[in-house]
Amino acid sequence: MCGIIGYAGDKRTSDILVEGLTKLEYRGYDSAGIAVMTDSGIEVRKCKGRIKNLESVLEEEGGLDGFCGVGHTRWATHGEPSDINSHPHVGKRIALVHNGIVENYMALRHMLEGHGYVFESQTDTEVAAKLVDYYFDNDPIEAIARAVDKIRGSFALAIIFAGFEGRVYAARRGNPIIAGLGKNENFVASDIPAILRYTREYYILDENEIAAVTSEGVTVCDLEGSPVAKETHVAEWDMEAAEKGGYPHFMLKEIMEQPRALRDTVSPRVHNGHISFEDASVMDRLAGSGRIFIAACGTAMHAGMVGKHLIERLARMPVEVDIASEFRYRNPIIGLSDSVIIISQSGETADTLAALRLAKSRGAFVLGVVNVVSSSIAREADSVIYTAAGPEIAVASTKAYTVQLAVMTMLAIALAERKGTVSCEEAEALTGELTAMPAYLDKLCADTSHCQYVASTYQSVHNMFYIGRDLDYALSLESALKLKEISYIHSEAYAAGELKHGTISLIEDGTPVIAVATQDGLFEKTASNIREVKARGARVLLVCKEGREDMEGLYDDVIFLPPVSDVLSPIAAILPMQLMAYYTSVLRGCDVDKPRNLAKSVTVE
Repeated sequence: MCGIIGYAGDKRTSDILVEGLTKLEYRGYDSAGIAVMTDSGIEVRKCKGRIKNLESVLEEEGGLDGFCGVGHTRWATHGEPSDINSHPHVGKRIALVHNGIVENYMALRHMLEGHGYVFESQTDTEVAAKLVDYYFDNDPIEAIARAVDKIRGSFALAIIFAGFEGRVYAARRGNPIIAGLGKNENFVASDIPAILRYTREYYILDENEIAAVTSEGVTVCDLEGSPVAKETHVAEWDMEAAEKGGYPHFMLKEIMEQPRALRDTVSPRVHNGHISFEDASVMDRLAGSGRIFIAACGTAMHAGMVGKHLIERLARMPVEVDIASEFRYRNPIIGLSDSVIIISQSGETADTLAALRLAKSRGAFVLGVVNVVSSSIAREADSVIYTAAGPEIAVASTKAYTVQLAVMTMLAIALAERKGTVSCEEAEALTGELTAMPAYLDKLCADTSHCQYVASTYQSVHNMFYIGRDLDYALSLESALKLKEISYIHSEAYAAGELKHGTISLIEDGTPVIAVATQDGLFEKTASNIREVKARGARVLLVCKEGREDMEGLYDDVIFLPPVSDVLSPIAAILPMQLMAYYTSVLRGCDVDKPRNLAKSVTVE
């Protein structure tokens, strides 16, 4: 959430900053602003709403030529979205933008008020700005170091100081920030897309590091001012990968990229018909675990639920799945013999990263499953499995989820073969089926007309229920999340067997129910639940495998899947569910890629 861009170079600073912010719109925001060091000093332009509103302000008031600057897209935490609460915030001699949370901002605010500072906004960020200003005595590094020493919480900061033309400073604790390495220009950014037009090379700031950025170069030091040598990273994708490529929305593009992402994730890890990971010790540690925990948030947590079912079903090992924020605070019983799988698309999710650190503090083996190379989770985990989704720009995750499913499926198959709970032949058959899944997804992508039609019949509903059992329940949870987050239709998922325990009271004439029934051994059980809702007037969309054509009286609409094994059905079924959500949202006129109130990378609690 929130986006940061900083620039030091010879180009028109305001143009660079606004362009960088547009590349970060996917992160979610409700206001935007920039601060530029001009001949007249630090000048700020900011406003509530989309970046186009900021562009209008700049057009009316004139662009800002200058030596350097910082920009920000804010997602409101402290204080409502407003012009005043927008970033950047200023002190007497600085301008500052901030991602994160200053937990002790009220105590710091009272202290600063005692020293004559007056506050205009409701934000914790204005406190951070004035705190840096308070400590500024013509030494930016010292001012930043003294200020962040007082801050409790998380932050990524980008700052410009009066009198230090052509310089941008950055610091981080908890929230990610990078320094982009260009030619005669250098950058600060919260994420790579903001700088891809100009460079693919960058430094990653680590915890409690400060970067000083000029057009000539980037230097990094710790809070004591001691220089820190940094490794240069190179982005593995370019601007073309981060553009829509002719699709009307990033979300549709990313749905259509799933066959490629699945191939790129699975194929390199299949050798002679069997699965092997780059780090051979992963299987040793997981197979020898007393228990396996999975911690993740949102969509990634739903992938973890599928992983739990598959590992327990195939490898017969106990697995617990937690929402990462709950995992942190329930004081989980983790031993030295346990393993924790951490799943995150960005590798920066705040609660998930905290769960990782908790697990490591207890001595557990931590395996990260992430999409972003050199992200915080990737660097801090004991081992990492990278998913090959490529850049995912739409807020609603699609291809990242599918490749997370693929990794969890591979882990389950490999563990089961290692422990002897499935035979070599069974493991080889499942692996072959997984390897064949991209070809099936290609066929689905080639003809989306049926999903479009079904979506058109549901576009005006106000509520929708998803039901399923076992793996189908996990799929229902993810499908309901996709629909609600981009179409704003109230949608909930329930374990089908739980209907009779209260939920069925909500079913009345015309209530739409999407019944997911892909598990062969549970089909008749789920069919009984479908009959229960049909008897109360529900309109049912059935999602099941081909060969169930004799169940016509059970549904009003149907989406047929190929006759894959139960283990692979979550991958087979999710794409049409994503398409349903996408087309429903488009037909309702919603902002598909940037749904209200949501952020792509949740880097605060």
